[in-house]
Amino acid sequence: MQLSANFTLDELTKSQTALRQGIDNIPDGDHLSALEALVQNVLQPIRDAIGVTVINSGYRSPALNVAVGGSGRSQHCKGQAVDIECPGTSNADLAQWIYDNLDFDQVILEFYTPGDPKSGWVHVSYKADGENRKSTLTALKEDGRTVYKQGFII
Repeated sequence: MQLSANFTLDELTKSQTALRQGIDNIPDGDHLSALEALVQNVLQPIRDAIGVTVINSGYRSPALNVAVGGSGRSQHCKGQAVDIECPGTSNADLAQWIYDNLDFDQVILEFYTPGDPKSGWVHVSYKADGENRKSTLTALKEDGRTVYKQGFII
């Protein structure tokens, strides 16, 4: 199913873990609507402005979210979030571009190493109801634990 000029439902639901473990990762109607809004308002504008956009993780059914160790509150389970990278663009620059140009709920610069533009990825979420917080965070490891800090730490 084509969700926009450059994105399909298959791209947003593909999961090696789901395939290996036989987990159904098909979104229901509400989650599909949320994915369509995310694609139209975030992913396609990124693709149009920056270029190729690789989806590392999109929709996760509850069972898949458990299998990958995701948070019980993950917006991936609602069809509202994706983890992405744009080859040739540093993840710090991508996160900043989203902040400067799009409406979003959260942008998290995840596990980025300053000076290594290919490190980490960008988590971005969007709520179709318009209640987007414009929250920016950086996820990093401290003492073996993931911590989230306000803003982009680059």
